[in-house]
Amino acid sequence: MQEMKATAIDDYAKERENLRDYEIDEILNEGKKWNLAETLIRGGSALFPHTYIKACGYQIAAVVHACLNSGADQVLALGVLHPLTDRLLLSRLREINNQDLSQDSLRGILGPGTGRDRAWVSEFSLLHFLFLWTEEIKRRGIESPELIIRYPYLVNKEPENMPGIDELESIARDSVVVATSDLCHHGVAYGHAPSEALDISEEGEQFAKYQIQQGLDLLSGDDFRRYYDHCRKAKSDSCDVGTVLRYILGPLNGSILDLNLVDASDLYEGSPEPSWVAATLVELKGL
Repeated sequence: MQEMKATAIDDYAKERENLRDYEIDEILNEGKKWNLAETLIRGGSALFPHTYIKACGYQIAAVVHACLNSGADQVLALGVLHPLTDRLLLSRLREINNQDLSQDSLRGILGPGTGRDRAWVSEFSLLHFLFLWTEEIKRRGIESPELIIRYPYLVNKEPENMPGIDELESIARDSVVVATSDLCHHGVAYGHAPSEALDISEEGEQFAKYQIQQGLDLLSGDDFRRYYDHCRKAKSDSCDVGTVLRYILGPLNGSILDLNLVDASDLYEGSPEPSWVAATLVELKGL
């Protein structure tokens, strides 16, 4: 898997900054086509992507609307902590190699107010969500519910032993819970040989849907090792988030509501093609 360009995160930020008011309105209005509030009220959840906002913002907006329409006083949003620094990457490699993580300060539920490792401060995975959240709060002219942000890292197939998991369970009991994950990455930038990499096409879309649904089906059970292995195979960044979501909410029935293959080649040096991410909106109902 190739490293992202140093400017990739800035590109995401510039894309948000350059949105005109009417474009923000269009994104937020398009997200109204799904009604996920009842799913959240009943103890389920929703997964949204975090790639280019012009490509997937409407999917994120659907979750923003769901949170606000639920009437909840408190919202818990789980973000992906990407291994974009040497320290984060080395810890992830130790996990992959089944090394001892018991003394690693990165292992746990991280985020504002936790008092734990602050490796999350430059993370981008929830920034589109926070942007659209703020814009929709302004559009509605309402007071924002309390929004709690957490980043699980190095779950290591054992969510029950994670530092901070008890606190997270307590927060979840009083919250509606949503999360971000990009559930399938594919192509040259993600380690596939050019000869086996699928283009952005109907074939690629069907491949992504199959891979993603396989992972969602695993969230109905509690075989976290199998889910971890699936995430590595599908090149999903949900190995921490999906596992923790399933652990704190119980068995979940996941279904794909919308899927959009997004060209991600420009995020990497040399713009290797094809390289794409499957931006996916997922509904997770409790069983």
